[in-house]
Amino acid sequence: VEVTARHGGRITPDLAEEQLPALIDALAKRNLEITVLTTEVNRADDPTNEKLLATAAKLGVKRYRLGWFKYDDNRPIPAQLADFRPRLLDLAALNRELGITGLWQNHCGPEYVGATVWDLHHLIHDVPKAEIASAFDIRHATVEAGRSWPRLYQLIKPHIGALYMKDFIWADDRDKHVPFGEGRVDPAFFEMLQRDRLNVPISVHVEYLPRGSAQENLQAIGRDFKRLQELLQVASS
Repeated sequence: VEVTARHGGRITPDLAEEQLPALIDALAKRNLEITVLTTEVNRADDPTNEKLLATAAKLGVKRYRLGWFKYDDNRPIPAQLADFRPRLLDLAALNRELGITGLWQNHCGPEYVGATVWDLHHLIHDVPKAEIASAFDIRHATVEAGRSWPRLYQLIKPHIGALYMKDFIWADDRDKHVPFGEGRVDPAFFEMLQRDRLNVPISVHVEYLPRGSAQENLQAIGRDFKRLQELLQVASS
């Protein structure tokens, strides 16, 4: 499972030493494990971040999702990327020390660093994938690149450490979450995945049910996961 360890999440960051072992034990009784720990971590020089990651790594969690880096509209982009780079290298060094991988999800929107993927590649192109990797989100990549999404995938492919699966449609000039397989994500993507044989976790998100019950969300996850399996099977035939 993918577990949130951020403010308002399943795990409260400054209580991770107490909460995370209990959750891992509860999951283990159901033959489940934490595949990705979703965090707000975006700098290494924060004691809460360091304690959270150290606790997770000690308990065997292999990956965590980074928090967001956001652009300032009033500053040149190259200068901002130059400022982000040392912060990222510090995180990479911390991850190397702890033995955990930080995942950077590309998220659509003008404020998000990494939305266009080219800027993400600029930041991590020479960072070992075991330290900082891409959590490639095909939904957000399609929103940003339209028909050029294959170039984003091709660019970041050597750095992919996880894949995020969800879908969208355009509604009133905005991207709207929809059940997987019912939107704009191109089935050709799954042919590429079959060809490339990426050995990484795949996380299915059902963000179109923000106010749904636990049971409704579980049913949606099951439905979307089945659809994902079908698309991958068709692509391999």
